[in-house]
Amino acid sequence: MGQVYLTGAGPGDMELLTLKALRVVKIADVIIYDRLANPEILKEAKKDCEFVYVGKEDGRHILPQDEINETIYQKALKYDVVVRLKGGDPFVFGRGGEEGMYLKNKGVSFEIIPGITSAISVPAYAGIPVTSRGVAVSFRVVTGHETPNKTDSQIDWKSFKNNETIIFLMGLHNIQTICKKLISIGKSKDCPIAVISKGTTKEQKTIVSTLQNIPKEAKKLPTPALIVIGEVVKLRDELNWFED
Repeated sequence: MGQVYLTGAGPGDMELLTLKALRVVKIADVIIYDRLANPEILKEAKKDCEFVYVGKEDGRHILPQDEINETIYQKALKYDVVVRLKGGDPFVFGRGGEEGMYLKNKGVSFEIIPGITSAISVPAYAGIPVTSRGVAVSFRVVTGHETPNKTDSQIDWKSFKNNETIIFLMGLHNIQTICKKLISIGKSKDCPIAVISKGTTKEQKTIVSTLQNIPKEAKKLPTPALIVIGEVVKLRDELNWFED
C-alpha cells in the first residue's frame, strides 16, 4: 500500500509552491492533478511519473468526486508515492477532507501538505490586504459556487458584518445573485468590490467597482476568478504592485 500526499499547489504562481510540496512532486510515482494546479509543476516530476488529470470546470467534470476518490485509492494499491495535487489548499474548498476520509476508510496512509490559499494570496497580488488596522479586523471565506438564493443555503447571509472583508471563491458565475443578496441584507450599493481573474499569474486582471455595477463590468472576465468585498478594496490604489 502506497503513501498518499494530498498536496496544495498554491494559487498559480510557480514560486508560491511550498518546499514540501515540491519535494513530494519530485519523488511521486503518480500525480493526480486538477485544473487549477499550475502545469509547470508537473515538469518537476521524475521521467517515469504517471500523470492523471481529473480537472473540474463549471458544469464539466472529467470524473465525479467519488470516482476521483477511488482513483486515488487504486493508485495507492499500485504505487509507493501518490501525489494528489490540488490548486490552492486541499482543505479550503478543495474537497481534500472527503478524499482523506475515503482513504482512511480504505486503510490507506495519507498526509496533508497545505498550500497557499487563493483566498489571501490572490487579493495580495492585487494589492488588497484582507485585513488592515482601522479598516477590517476580520475576514471570511465563502463558497461562491452555492446558489445564494436557494432555500436550503448553508450560508448565513444575515450574519455578514459591515466592517468585515468577504471573499468569495468560485463565485463569478453567481456574482449577480451574490451582489443582490448582499444589498438585500443591508450592504450599500456603493460598497467596494474587486473581481480578480487568474490571480498570481501573468494573465491576472482586476476590476474594481461597486456591488451595484460589478455584475455587468466583470461578466466577461475569464475564470478562475475571486471576489473581494469591503473597504479594504480601496487600499489597492496605493498597494497595487503586481499588475503595475
